[in-house]
Amino acid sequence: MTLVPFDDRDGLIWLDGALVPWRDARLHVLSHGLHYASAVFEGERAYGGHIFRLRDHTERLLQSGRILGFDIPYSADEIDTACRQTLAASGLSDAYVRPVAWRGTEQLAVSAQQTKIHLSIAVWPWPSYFAADRMKGIRLGMADWQRPHPKTAPTASKASGLYMIGTMSKHKAEAEGYDDALMLDWRGQVAEATGANILFVLKGEIHTPLVEGFLDGITRQTVMGLARLNGMNVIERPILPDELAGFSEVFLAGTAAEITPVREIAGHGYTPGRITEALLRGYAELVNSPPRQVLAAA
Repeated sequence: MTLVPFDDRDGLIWLDGALVPWRDARLHVLSHGLHYASAVFEGERAYGGHIFRLRDHTERLLQSGRILGFDIPYSADEIDTACRQTLAASGLSDAYVRPVAWRGTEQLAVSAQQTKIHLSIAVWPWPSYFAADRMKGIRLGMADWQRPHPKTAPTASKASGLYMIGTMSKHKAEAEGYDDALMLDWRGQVAEATGANILFVLKGEIHTPLVEGFLDGITRQTVMGLARLNGMNVIERPILPDELAGFSEVFLAGTAAEITPVREIAGHGYTPGRITEALLRGYAELVNSPPRQVLAAA
């Protein structure tokens, strides 16, 4: 497969208030966000020209910046409008949307109070992360790295720096023949995959880890709402690795992954079944059919 570099594509990117040619949307190598990971981002999907749960993503982006100590200089309405404008300029109706905000070049040290905050939004086609033969399920290895304690990292923020251990964990898993990796938290409890939340099925009920040390995904919230709407019991609780052998179905939930069945975690086998299939189908109907109502986890 030929990879098309992301800096050499046609199209337009929204950058600091204006659409600019894709190849001209650049930042300096001495940007604080590059050296010190003072950056936050969102991953969103558009279906049929509609960005699913756009305002929720935008509000999380703004809050992520605040957690890292900076205010993104645009309102939620302005960011929503910019996302829709960029999507329209792309000519795509089904697409991935990536807003990212970062500290600029005014200071390059640990302290960066006077840096300008930049915001860009890009849109590109991205089929489902694990699209091929989806109901077959993917295979997860076990990550060596663990999700950090909330007092050691800003785990409630979608901060760029938090994804470093995800990248390392996924690379190791791929080198071992897996599709992704299951990450534990600082206590050794089940947390999530490298870029998506994880949910398990046990005796017809859905079990998922408590949100402690990782992001409470918008897709996770949506799927839990769908499950409850369909009469399924959803239990948020600590999950230990020695419980992995007892689950019947496992699936991931995330904007990129959408709902992705899992058939193996480090030697433990699962059969994607009726609950996974029902939620996958329900999620597809929700995001593709008006009015695309928002479903909360509660």
